Amino acid sequence: MYDLKNIIAKIKEIIAEEKNVKKVFDKDVAEALAIPQTTFATMKKRNSIPFKEILEYCANKKLSINWLFFDQAIDMLAEKTDKFFQVHYFSDVRASAGGGAFNFDTDYEVLSIDKTIMANIAKSSNEVLEAINVDGESMEPTLQDGSIVFIDRGQTDINRDGIFVASTTAGLFIKRIRQRVDGMVELISDNKAYSPEIITAEEIKIVGKVVGNIESL
Repeated sequence: MYDLKNIIAKIKEIIAEEKNVKKVFDKDVAEALAIPQTTFATMKKRNSIPFKEILEYCANKKLSINWLFFDQAIDMLAEKTDKFFQVHYFSDVRASAGGGAFNFDTDYEVLSIDKTIMANIAKSSNEVLEAINVDGESMEPTLQDGSIVFIDRGQTDINRDGIFVASTTAGLFIKRIRQRVDGMVELISDNKAYSPEIITAEEIKIVGKVVGNIESL
């Protein structure tokens, strides 16, 4: 079990150093994680870990998430080991029913995340994953607006059930994807208020399968 109080104490150390102050309060940590103070107080009482907000905080501050959770030093993470996942987190990317072209090879933060943490977030045998943000309600209730999704680029077979990230001429999509007998491709939303979108096979490239997600608060 992770101890949120220990994580809070470490974040307070970071804030104190940044602001050059001796005393840092829980409200300062809540603000740093962009969590309402009342919500944060409840989470602390219940030891409920805000994984998404901590992941974003570590990416923005270029911190080791493993240091926050396990006191693992940076130099330890420099060694290749089967204890860690490498997550390429595109913190500025939001995918929905569009959004323009996107290159998955640039402009990301590399996070080394202990497999003990990732076991709570994503299920994949691939030790390198991508992470992007969800924008919009088209995949609710499965994926919430503002969630972070983890993508396994080694899984691109849309004949296997699941949710996939796809790059199309209209932008980046997170959908259930099905190829019809006539060769056309359907992009299917879990939110029944959104009708399936139909495109040609030439208009789509499967980026990978969604293997996990963290919801926003």
